[in-house]
Amino acid sequence: MADASIALNRFGLGGRPGDDPGANPRQWLAAQLQRYEPRPQQIAVLPPTSQIAAELADYFEELRQARPQNPGRRQRGPARAKPAMPDSMQSVPGQEMSEKPMAGEAMKERERANDPAAQVRRFARRQAREHYAVAVGARATVALTSPAPFAERLVHFWANHFAVSADKLQVIGLAGAFEFEAIRPHVMGKFGDMLHAVERHPGMLLYLDQAQSIGPNSMTGQIAQRRRAGGNNLPGLNENLAREILELHTLGVRTGYGQSDVTEFARAMTGWTVAGLGRGRGARFAGTDGEPGRFVFAERLHEPGMRTILGKRWTQQGEGQAAAVLDMLATHPATARHIATKLARHFAGDEPPPALVAQLESAFLKSGGDLPTLYRVLIDAPECWAPQPVKFKSPWEWSISAMRALGAEQLQANAANGLLTQLGQPVWRPGSPAGWDDVAAAWAGPDAVMRRVEAAERMAQRTRDTIDARRRATQLFPGALSDTTAQAIARAESPGQGVALMLVAPEFMRR
Repeated sequence: MADASIALNRFGLGGRPGDDPGANPRQWLAAQLQRYEPRPQQIAVLPPTSQIAAELADYFEELRQARPQNPGRRQRGPARAKPAMPDSMQSVPGQEMSEKPMAGEAMKERERANDPAAQVRRFARRQAREHYAVAVGARATVALTSPAPFAERLVHFWANHFAVSADKLQVIGLAGAFEFEAIRPHVMGKFGDMLHAVERHPGMLLYLDQAQSIGPNSMTGQIAQRRRAGGNNLPGLNENLAREILELHTLGVRTGYGQSDVTEFARAMTGWTVAGLGRGRGARFAGTDGEPGRFVFAERLHEPGMRTILGKRWTQQGEGQAAAVLDMLATHPATARHIATKLARHFAGDEPPPALVAQLESAFLKSGGDLPTLYRVLIDAPECWAPQPVKFKSPWEWSISAMRALGAEQLQANAANGLLTQLGQPVWRPGSPAGWDDVAAAWAGPDAVMRRVEAAERMAQRTRDTIDARRRATQLFPGALSDTTAQAIARAESPGQGVALMLVAPEFMRR
């Protein structure tokens, strides 16, 4: 591959007609770091988290009212004040709020029977999907039209690093807002700032159940224990977010921390929650009332006392305790190694070159996690400019590059979501906090490739023979189009068939 083609395809999102990295592709890439737009128009017009969270709060309230009252529930009194959120919120994680447990014929049957709670759930799912589809469309449109595709690739990289999954109902509507509000503003800043923003966003707090975590010895925790003794099943300490911060977001797997560190960190994080999703006395008591979707530290949920994490005593109290731990993790040597390895894998091959990993790690530590410093290391690294293809495109990468190649500038809200679902990588739905795999083995199976061929044929049909693939291919892969691909396109029976062949050529499948 020639440097210009590498700049367009390996660093960027694939060329568009007229794209030209010029005589100095490295300079072209570096300039994109200055042109990056954290809040482009397509995203600026979308509903903010506060609106989506307010709708979620309405849903929780309607669901609560639609449910039959628990006949065994005791009546009012300070000791029974709802500790963190209303009952509807306490039942969220992985239970009836999730789509999966209620999916299938059982749910349809209840909805057909006009069950009030089922009707509310159906409305909420539809509403959340509308936010989701519009956000996916906006993300794809930005990727198609951005003058800084290298920077947009970095947005996608970080969103996958800090993955949330819209498989969970209460995250469906927030998944887009999470990327737009917690990731995009910090892509050109410090890793630590992004880390703090991510761990405070309701998308993450709800996805990993942190919003309901209660310190066992907090004021609310003690009340909850008394209620549990009376037969009520209330939430307590939840370790999900603390574990994923250590394992996925910062230090990496098997990097010297143990279960006791996870538990202590989870205790430090108690009180980090989402405002406004619960209403009434319970929310006021817990300190979680307020503007829906806003991060709030609820003192009455927080586990009091000092913590010991990674061999260090943390004497801070309140919100500052977990924040101080995050500050330490953001610049920890293991974090530097973890981030360096993932960036090297994304740009230089499934087996990250050790020398590049070491260089990125050193830059991370010296700069205090300054992300543009790492990007410039990538631009200058010879490993990233290896002439042979080093990565097999994921479905997202292939779809965006294909649409860019055809000059698409707009997408209907559901078009990108439908295509990516068919290709096996629905946006913001990795199904796991680990995000999507970034290696060829995850995407290069025969069935997956066949689905791309079918998608390429559909895209080609829509061009209605208006594109000369012979000429377009030379623009998209300057100095890198193989004779085999050029001949195959030239021998196509129609311009449309030529376009389809171009989109599934080896140059297009790999970067």
